[in-house]
Amino acid sequence: MRPFHPAFILEALVSIAPYIWVTLATMAGTVIFGGLIGALLAFAMIRQRKLGNAVANAYIYIVRCVPPIVMLFIVYYGLPELLMSVGININEIGKWFFVIVTFSILFSAPMAEVFRSAYLAVDPGQREAALSVGMTGAEAFFRIILPQAAVTALPNFANMLVNLMKEGSLSYTIGMIDVMGKGQLMIGLNHGSFSLETYIALAVIYWCLTIVLEKGFGKLEEILSRGKQRIRA
Repeated sequence: MRPFHPAFILEALVSIAPYIWVTLATMAGTVIFGGLIGALLAFAMIRQRKLGNAVANAYIYIVRCVPPIVMLFIVYYGLPELLMSVGININEIGKWFFVIVTFSILFSAPMAEVFRSAYLAVDPGQREAALSVGMTGAEAFFRIILPQAAVTALPNFANMLVNLMKEGSLSYTIGMIDVMGKGQLMIGLNHGSFSLETYIALAVIYWCLTIVLEKGFGKLEEILSRGKQRIRA
């Protein structure tokens, strides 16, 4: 067994760091599309229409029961075959597309619950008061309900982003080169040597990204909560 080489950790950090943007871009795309799906699901549950509520709850239940790596393989191998059956060929599309589709599906289910619980946490009387002074339903939502619901949802949203970042590391299993993918590629090029050093470098990168996310959202929550307190005062 060869000795441990701490100096290689720095070398690995330098090599992997440029791929952080791929990981962040994947997270951004997932948040956009997964958030939109989650908002639609939350809207269906809040309206309490029988069919819409049943579909939304079934979707959330099914998605939550499927492990991320299984969902990734289903989308990566199954979606091209499904679309090919109707004459649509997506085999030439980059792996990033399948990663975004997969994690948007996975992200949307818990996001729907976050949206729903944050909306219900706002006192319904505030909407009624806004309507009574002449605001439209849309104005009452965007000016009164949404700012307060955002403060409530922010901690859970931050935790979901951290989980998304960690689950997104599975994208290397279909050959996507992000932070984890680059680390695995380095290990392969070194024929398995320096594996421990590379994984330590990866752990450092994910640790730093997690700290940045938590500190950033913590500061944002503090700012928004301060504004909310001023409004109440």
